Amino acid sequence: MKKTLIIPLLAISFVGLSSYYYVMHGGSRDLKSETASYCVSSSDIASEFTANLDNSNKKYLEKAVAITGTITKLQDSLVTLDHSIICVLKNPDSQIKKNQTVVIKGRVVGYDDLLGELKLDQCFISK
Repeated sequence: MKKTLIIPLLAISFVGLSSYYYVMHGGSRDLKSETASYCVSSSDIASEFTANLDNSNKKYLEKAVAITGTITKLQDSLVTLDHSIICVLKNPDSQIKKNQTVVIKGRVVGYDDLLGELKLDQCFISK
């Protein structure tokens, strides 16, 4: 009787843990080795999302992009380019400064049309 309960319980536990691991770690990519699908300025990509959200989502969402812009806000691992592009750095870079023009490569994860902010994750400063 114990064996008939233990085997299904172990199988369910394995599936649950595997699912959890996939959700938490399965979407991570190595963007440094990927070629950017698009190289754009922060003003150009922000204008595209403002003009047509659906087309911009189809074009950029989940893609690696390289965005050129000026750092307007810097807080730990968050970098804001030109007040409208929010980038979450994978590894914070102590050498970057506010008002510095940089190229940031990252994955587009979404656009907040209420705040007018484009969000990227897994970002790093391209040198």
